[in-house]
Amino acid sequence: MHLWLPFTQMATFDFHERTFVRGEGCTLVDERRRRVFDAISSVWTTIHGHGHPYIIEAIAQQAATLDHATALGAANWPAIELAERLARLTGLERVFFSGDGASAVEVALKMALQYWQNTGDAKRNRFARLVHAYHGDTAATMSVSDIPAFKERYAPVLFESIPYEGAAEALARDDLAAVIVEPIVQAAAGMQIVPKERYAALHDMKPLLIVDEIATGFGRTGTMFASAELGLQPDIMCLGKGLTGGTLPLSATLAREYVYEAFLGDFGSSRQLLHGHSYAANPICCAAALASLDVFDREQTLSLVAELDAVLDARLAPLQAHRAVREVRRKGMMCAIELETRALDVDDSRSAAWGIADRMYAAGHFTRPLGDAIQLVPPLASSMEELLSFADALEEELDAAAHA
Repeated sequence: MHLWLPFTQMATFDFHERTFVRGEGCTLVDERRRRVFDAISSVWTTIHGHGHPYIIEAIAQQAATLDHATALGAANWPAIELAERLARLTGLERVFFSGDGASAVEVALKMALQYWQNTGDAKRNRFARLVHAYHGDTAATMSVSDIPAFKERYAPVLFESIPYEGAAEALARDDLAAVIVEPIVQAAAGMQIVPKERYAALHDMKPLLIVDEIATGFGRTGTMFASAELGLQPDIMCLGKGLTGGTLPLSATLAREYVYEAFLGDFGSSRQLLHGHSYAANPICCAAALASLDVFDREQTLSLVAELDAVLDARLAPLQAHRAVREVRRKGMMCAIELETRALDVDDSRSAAWGIADRMYAAGHFTRPLGDAIQLVPPLASSMEELLSFADALEEELDAAAHA
């Protein structure tokens, strides 16, 4: 096999054991015809389930009409319509499209830097971020992240960012271009829940506020966007993952009108945003995103999340008391069950959590650990039965692996 997979130790990876060939609703089917519940939404992307007919039809129709056209100095109608829909949803008036979440954050950082240059305050060139932050795996996004395992090897290409833990003094620096935060849930840090008071000082400050809703956006925490629950008014917002319902790669960086206006001028001034990707604003991806937003309305997705939230609340409570569980962290449909690994007898060279995750796969549930935590971040279209089956299977595996 010539394929090199991300975040995967290829020396021990078995392609025949973990190769998916089909997706149906909230289920993935592998090469050996095993059916598994996609308990991580294929890393937090799938919203309405795999192969949703309405979204697939929109993709097919757009592919037959206009498959791709550059966005460098040209537009297409699906991109125009999607920008309008996102502006109405978020209140941020301008939308810049990219291909993935890290790219959206890179754009946001460059927007913030150039905003201050264009407005005559170029000394504002530093960034602040939350402790335990994660914003992507490209150079700039690693620089504003704070998880050593994801960035320490690449230190020579990174710049230093400023940790922010809620103290307003950090925001008073005259060289600070922007503060970037994940709202409520720090997903890559193991679904860590950030205290609301940590965001309090972000409501009235001179630096720009960048809110990274890539993991939390589109209903994951129970509201369409987690920042709305915090009352945050971002100057720039990053969207991705669930933007197309999880069907195609597309991300967006949204900005307030005053940020956008700072980039306007005559051609010779070079005030335009000097950034762009080959497949930015791809019409097929934009058509998928428009269809996904339609499905939110058609199927009352957020109402379903509220119902499932109550189910998870009741079912996961007993797990908190399990001798092999250290903590259950959850907001909406973003959940991590952190294991008390000393209480487990699991023979796995990677970790006890990886061993439990593999046992869960054999039991019909696909998940990946984050450190010692087992993830449950299911599609928003999951059924009550699928969620209860996952929790039951996890409890059974923990019972079987726990020391007497």
